[in-house]
Amino acid sequence: MSDTAAARAGTGRLVSGMVWNALGRGLPLLLALALTPLLVSQMGLERWGLFTLALALVGVFGIFDLGIGPALTRGLSERMTDGGEDHEAGKLVGTAMLALGGFAALGAATLWALLPWLMQSALNVPPELQEEALIAFRILACAAPLIVLNAALWGVLAAHQKFAAANLATIPVAVMYYVGPVILLVFWQSLVGVMLVLVACRLANTLSYLWLARPVLPRLSVGSPMMVLPLLRIGGWMTVASVLNQALLYADRFLIGAMLTLAAVAYYATPLDLVLRMWILPVAIAQALLPAMASAFRLLPEVTAGLLRRGALLMLLMTLPPCLVLAGIGDWVLALWLGRDFAAGGGLVLRILSAGIFFSCLAYAPNALLDAIGRPDATAKFIFLQVVTFLPLSALFLWLWGIEGAALAWAIRAAADCAGKFWLAGRLYPAAGASARQFAWPLGLSALALAAMVLAPDWRWAAALALPGFALVVAAMLRVLTGEERAALKPLLRRPWQARALLRSGAA
Repeated sequence: MSDTAAARAGTGRLVSGMVWNALGRGLPLLLALALTPLLVSQMGLERWGLFTLALALVGVFGIFDLGIGPALTRGLSERMTDGGEDHEAGKLVGTAMLALGGFAALGAATLWALLPWLMQSALNVPPELQEEALIAFRILACAAPLIVLNAALWGVLAAHQKFAAANLATIPVAVMYYVGPVILLVFWQSLVGVMLVLVACRLANTLSYLWLARPVLPRLSVGSPMMVLPLLRIGGWMTVASVLNQALLYADRFLIGAMLTLAAVAYYATPLDLVLRMWILPVAIAQALLPAMASAFRLLPEVTAGLLRRGALLMLLMTLPPCLVLAGIGDWVLALWLGRDFAAGGGLVLRILSAGIFFSCLAYAPNALLDAIGRPDATAKFIFLQVVTFLPLSALFLWLWGIEGAALAWAIRAAADCAGKFWLAGRLYPAAGASARQFAWPLGLSALALAAMVLAPDWRWAAALALPGFALVVAAMLRVLTGEERAALKPLLRRPWQARALLRSGAA
């Protein structure tokens, strides 16, 4: 049964998707934050540095999905409002999954062959850990096909807006992703066992998604490889964007591992992994926005522009306050979490990265629109420009100022990425042009407020600057809103959990 574009962009589905996506990512995050000090203690600093590199490698595996996951979300969503879902959808999804699994297996085999060089030459792995690290990372390489299949199946479930079921299946698996290593390390002090647990969790995730997808794809089968070519056209550009984005996201920690030490990697990567958890809310919103925007952008341009505007405003409201806090007192938070010694090595890194992550979060809104309208090519080209510019800058800043310099380069790039994607969204989708341009003031004032917090000499100055900075940004935000949205925002500022009212205003 097909849905109308207005129904798929309706408030109820958007809010439900946002809440479930946030829970699916947020609950495991809270557990991860609680267990991180225990994991660091169990593993030791050197193994923990390797573990953070392993988590980065899992993120890199995402490139093997060729962008098919979000391309399936977009393509299936558009079909649902163009006269009903194609009866060939089951065959299309099955063929895409088979092709993805084969490609990921080839990538895993290549990585398997390269790992000896990586462990023995490229990274400063202590000799006594090299054999253990090699076996552990080869086990992790086996998870590559599972990771891409999960991405494709999530794309199917997201297209059908089955966010509640998908996240209810994901949460217990994600919990074991952290609890499993803690339990195993009590009996076996080795990264090998930890990687076995991670691969088992990925397998459980794949099986649960397959079970959930069966009702919406009752005729799952395999057809001609030519069926996936339309998906590859969109997904190929998404893959290019993903590859380049992963390079920007994780290259600095590999640079640190090559130029400095694994301990320096730990001092840098742990604060970075902490602030990256702030993506939970914007990703939850963006995942709900993508199928709605893909269904509405041709038929309902004003509704689509409103989704961009209100989605971005929600991201800003939810992420700016914690970013201001961490930018001002991040070293104190890190000391409370992992101890004073760790805070001495990574405290300033956390404060700088906390300023940058705000812009990285906000960029999800225009990025969702660019994907929904079928222009991931623009995103990929823009990210390539960032690679050319910021990778050399990161290496230079690392050489000049150490890991704090790498954090500064990361924050500058995140701000440039956010501003550029808003500009691209307004240029390529004129209906959203006015809203995208109006975000210049909130973005600029946010940058000033966050920079002031990082430069604050102590917590007293940070406390004095935080509230006025946030108030200025909120005042600038009011210029972006329509009159109806401003009326809806007033109670939201007092009760942020009532996001439904802001999304409803001006929507279909």
